[in-house]
Amino acid sequence: MPNVIPEAKIFSCSQSRELALKIAKSFGIPLGNVITSTYSDGEFQPSFEESVRGSRVFIIGSTHPGADHLMEMLLMLDAAKRASARHITAVLPYFGWARQDRKDKPRVPIAAKMVASILETAGATRIITMDLHADQIQGFFEKPVDHLFASTVFLPYLRSLNLENLTIASPDMGGSKRAYAYSKTLESDVVICYKQRAKANVISHMELIGDVTGKNVILVDDMVDTAGTLTKAADVMMEKGALSVRAICTHPVLSGEAYERIEKSQLMELIVTDSIPLKKESKKIKVVSCAELFADVMKSVHYNRSISSKFIM
Repeated sequence: MPNVIPEAKIFSCSQSRELALKIAKSFGIPLGNVITSTYSDGEFQPSFEESVRGSRVFIIGSTHPGADHLMEMLLMLDAAKRASARHITAVLPYFGWARQDRKDKPRVPIAAKMVASILETAGATRIITMDLHADQIQGFFEKPVDHLFASTVFLPYLRSLNLENLTIASPDMGGSKRAYAYSKTLESDVVICYKQRAKANVISHMELIGDVTGKNVILVDDMVDTAGTLTKAADVMMEKGALSVRAICTHPVLSGEAYERIEKSQLMELIVTDSIPLKKESKKIKVVSCAELFADVMKSVHYNRSISSKFIM
């Protein structure tokens, strides 16, 4: 009997519905129907309003805080499993809780590992995500993980700027590998920011390793939270003689005073994806969509085609 490819169905968690609609359109099928009932105390229950028996189900939802975003993904995975879906892929444009990927002091959790475990327990048979905070998080899963690079969508935009004397920068030592990958592709120089933190989200000191005099600088990072590091780095680079400073950050978490810091900073532009919906608009923030990237990979997974080209810088 020939190997029959099961029907593909795409569903969305509430926090990622706008992105999911774009992905489904690019994939070529309508977004599946999900209804969420909410109790007066805040408890909620998602329900698939169509059969998923024997199907390949893709559930799209970023798991950025609050915790309800992760909980909704878990409930939908469990519902799909109990409804006899054949394959259940958790599509996590942003994998939240990823900064807790190791024990950096005694008596703390490794939240990224815990989240990986409960996603699989809930029913995920495959994970598709983009620009993890640390590459080794892939190893926290026992199921296949497709780790995509947002460079696929960022590089065409960067090339369209036609910047002369381009330099790629990493806002910290941990992001140097990502910065070197971009610089190799764009054939540019690299500089690194060395920072010391007084506590989480608070920078006490920053130094620049490299020369930015007369350069147009692109800061590269996987996420932007309070924007303290990016705006501080931009200010330092302009003081050191940079012509302009832009930043590309895959995941726009943008909490606390992030929007105010960006508006007041010397950053010319912050370029992000739509992995997380923006809380509000800003003239300095440019959004490039990752929908086509995810749709292409999901289609390749569905038809058992190679996707290796999607995670080569």
